[in-house]
Amino acid sequence: MSTQVGWSESLRQGVTPTLREQVRLIIQLSIPAILAEISAIAMQYIDAAMVGSLGADASASIGLISTTTWLFGGLCVAAANGFSVQIAHLVGAEKLQDAQNVLRQALVTALILGMLFSAVGILISGRLPIWLHGDADICPTSSKYFFIYACALPAIQFRQASGAMLQCSGDMRTPSLLNILMCFLDVVFNSLLIFPTRTVQLLGLHFIMPGAGMGVAGAALGTSLSEAVTAILMLYALCFRSPQLRLQKGGSWRLTAPCLRTAARLALPMALERAVLSSAQIVTTRIVAPLGKISVAANSLAVTAESLCYMPGMGIAAAATTLVGQSIGAGRKDMAQRFARLTVALGAVVMTFAGVLMFLFAPVMFAMLTPDLAIRALGVQVLRIEAFAEPLFAVAIVTSGALRGAGDTLAPSLFNLFSMWGVRVTVSILLAPRFGLPGVWTAMCGELCVRGLLFLVRLLRGRWIPAAVALPSPSE
Repeated sequence: MSTQVGWSESLRQGVTPTLREQVRLIIQLSIPAILAEISAIAMQYIDAAMVGSLGADASASIGLISTTTWLFGGLCVAAANGFSVQIAHLVGAEKLQDAQNVLRQALVTALILGMLFSAVGILISGRLPIWLHGDADICPTSSKYFFIYACALPAIQFRQASGAMLQCSGDMRTPSLLNILMCFLDVVFNSLLIFPTRTVQLLGLHFIMPGAGMGVAGAALGTSLSEAVTAILMLYALCFRSPQLRLQKGGSWRLTAPCLRTAARLALPMALERAVLSSAQIVTTRIVAPLGKISVAANSLAVTAESLCYMPGMGIAAAATTLVGQSIGAGRKDMAQRFARLTVALGAVVMTFAGVLMFLFAPVMFAMLTPDLAIRALGVQVLRIEAFAEPLFAVAIVTSGALRGAGDTLAPSLFNLFSMWGVRVTVSILLAPRFGLPGVWTAMCGELCVRGLLFLVRLLRGRWIPAAVALPSPSE
């Protein structure tokens, strides 16, 4: 089991890897995804620092609508996973022709959904900041940012779908490298679009750096351009370079009922989960907005800073989806359960360590994000509150990835519905008037702990394993 291609073949032959081999395989699959997450977080840090240098109003403009962008991004992820989980099972069963047929239908669906999401986003962009109770002086820039983001949603949908299908086929390296490239492109485009033409000093030399001076709108356009370029490259890698999924002559692009039904069964609960999470985050933004621009900016930047802590969990969760999905496809439910528990344990250890670092270095992290001392002080305070939730947050993240690989997407959506609305929103409403933003983040910390415990019980009871049945052929 020395290669990523050989391990699924070994599972089909009934070989059970040693614990050391399982850990090595998880690390091999996780590292590319973690590196991609690191680059994504680095991009967010650089974006936040670039926009933050323009002042609190600019940071608040993006922070106000950030939760809504997460909602649309989450719907794109859910749609992608409805097809990528099928591919994981089919590749695990070595039904490559069926996997390629799923790929074709996934691309057609991605085009339709991407255009639909974009149309909805464009329609609501003008009123969205007002609905979120944003200050009058930041609503116009927030609206413009979201309009540009909405125009890029078809590219985002294609990038998400292509990357997810490559990962579930066992290729973690290609999407990770392309996502790293996207982050680099985002920095380049943002530096050219956000700021005006200026003189830059480097190594004692002065030179003119061209710029469009678009401010907040430039940040949105830079991100959109990087998404579009990466989507094109991801599609090329998927359709023409993937050993398992590259398109062959003779395949059909016709949408079939079995494939779409299965995709809907997998994607709709996950879409509900994302909608529950993001809608609760949007409500939380409305709770934070009346606290003032300093609180809105500190809240947004703290979310960016905290993402540095949970990025390893996201990478390990991606590996868990692939390992569990292909184990199920190979008929090895015993290995699916082993991989699930092992990835969750590894994720908890790594994110606990990251939480300790986040607590210690919170002042340094915020010093990189904004020059505003008031935002820094408040951000450090709430970030240290959140650090205590990281171990159980890791359990929730990685267990969700494992359950997704098994096709069990309903339970996570129900857990998130209860924890987000029953705990986070309710407690935030109670604590915000008295304690301000720290009260909101205390509610968030408690909710993540509750969520982690719910997922841990689901994982250990093992009831998700019988639900992981073989998926039907997309051409049946």
